[in-house]
Amino acid sequence: MSSENPAPNHFIRQIVMDDLDSGKHASIATRFPPEPNGYLHIGHAKSICLNFGLAQEFGGRCNLRFDDTNPAKEEQEYVDAIKEDVTWLGFHWAELRHASDYFELFHRCALRLIQDGAAYVCDLNAEEVRAYRGTLTEPGRPSPYRDRTIAENLDLFARMRAGEFDDGARTLRAKIDMSSGNINLRDPALYRIRKVAHQNTGDAWCIYPMYDYAHALSDAFEGITHSLCTLEFEDHRPLYDWCLDRLPVWAMPELADELARLELKPGRSRQIEFSRLNLDFLVMSKRKLLALVTDGLVSGWDDARMPTLRGIRRRGYTPEALRNFVRNAGVTKQQSVLEYSLLENEVRNDLDVRAERRLAVIDPLRLTITNLPADHDELLTLSNHPKDESCGTRQVGFSSQLVIEREDFMEVPPKGFHRLVPGGEVRLRSVGIVKCEEVIKDDAGNVIELRCTLDLTSRPGGTGSDRKIKGTIHWVSTRHAMQAEVRLYDRLFTVADPDDDHDGKSYRDYLNPLSVRTVTAFLEGSLKAVEPESRFQFERLGYFVADRLDHRADRPVFNRICTLRDSYAKAK
Repeated sequence: MSSENPAPNHFIRQIVMDDLDSGKHASIATRFPPEPNGYLHIGHAKSICLNFGLAQEFGGRCNLRFDDTNPAKEEQEYVDAIKEDVTWLGFHWAELRHASDYFELFHRCALRLIQDGAAYVCDLNAEEVRAYRGTLTEPGRPSPYRDRTIAENLDLFARMRAGEFDDGARTLRAKIDMSSGNINLRDPALYRIRKVAHQNTGDAWCIYPMYDYAHALSDAFEGITHSLCTLEFEDHRPLYDWCLDRLPVWAMPELADELARLELKPGRSRQIEFSRLNLDFLVMSKRKLLALVTDGLVSGWDDARMPTLRGIRRRGYTPEALRNFVRNAGVTKQQSVLEYSLLENEVRNDLDVRAERRLAVIDPLRLTITNLPADHDELLTLSNHPKDESCGTRQVGFSSQLVIEREDFMEVPPKGFHRLVPGGEVRLRSVGIVKCEEVIKDDAGNVIELRCTLDLTSRPGGTGSDRKIKGTIHWVSTRHAMQAEVRLYDRLFTVADPDDDHDGKSYRDYLNPLSVRTVTAFLEGSLKAVEPESRFQFERLGYFVADRLDHRADRPVFNRICTLRDSYAKAK
């Protein structure tokens, strides 16, 4: 059974269809271009699904390209994690590329800009550049080095390339318009000096291209037809277009041999922006997520409470549910914050279809059936999935010694409580009707055991099996059970907007102290042999997954993915 939804139409999809119908493009090419300086989070899932999904839908191609132009912050660990996350989400790239593949091409393009008088070497430091740039209401001032001759700029750029100057001593800047209303066009930097070894190129380079320059040219080198970015890049689009106007890489003879070596077929790209994916009860700033990890407020980047794709996977969310959530969230230019419960509902809908059912008790209360022999031992045949007969059946052990959920018994019940009470009856799932005859307490007055009798005629197939009774509860036989560590997860923050200022408090002040609770649970024995990342519905409790890292046959660990119902909606 599949729970995936069809692709809805949106403005970018319509642009793609129009471009294909008009013959502007014979096929489309997209890319997902993460910087390998951290782990992907749920916000990246929208870009991944959009770029790969459109290419997949229209028979095009999507590259995975690492924007590795800042080696001081990039690590192979992140490269490997990103590749794994994209694959887990269900997508496969046409080509694996790196911006560093194009360092020689970037350099040749920079030389063309200098030769055309469109770029110059500037000696201002970072603080001076900011002072010269101006403000949103005041124009910038030209750098005193802006009018250097072409020959002087070529010489200085060559010496930058040779490593003669210290980090930050000089930059190569585009010569555009210091009075532009768009600050991004006020002579932006194209290259800076960084004497740092690169993960791919080693010490071959000590100058590295800036993001806006490298990104525009990388798209053009790869023949990307639709360059899809989030809205914060909208103000950068004029610079993107400036780079392509000044550097028509598809028609520059000085690039031909290197393009051929890299098997690239360049073309003009079009940048289109869309709104980011924002959810309540989360922070997605890399800086804040890093602080949560380094300060020990979570166990790591793959903590099941984190919004990273690794955390979401460990929590037990399915890639299908995440893809459905992104589809249903839509693609617009309107900034909004979605309720986290919408994602959880997609997870529930998906797991309702695919997750087999099992019996588990996470807050156990002993229940002894006194009119069965103490050594009673039988196997019951239970369905694995009430909505899918193809999932088959399983054998579940039953004895006179059981545990039930503590909340399924109350000595003084409120009106409408239809579970077990002193002297009352309830149906045990697939067993029959039991009556509470005696309540056993410890010295502190805590209930520690219920002694019940089983109406033998109410057992399946018995003469009283159709006797009506309002309450049905689940159970686990202690003789046949396995004990497991179960982690009960909740929202990481107590407020929906932890990023906002609340009376001068920071997001740290709203960490939820109950975001994870660990208990020892009793699970039916059929769960002993399951593999990590196996998902189940624990009947009446929620959806759970065998932890992908900690779960072992001799030390089972399960994480609660989500409850059966949205407890936050009920609280509202």
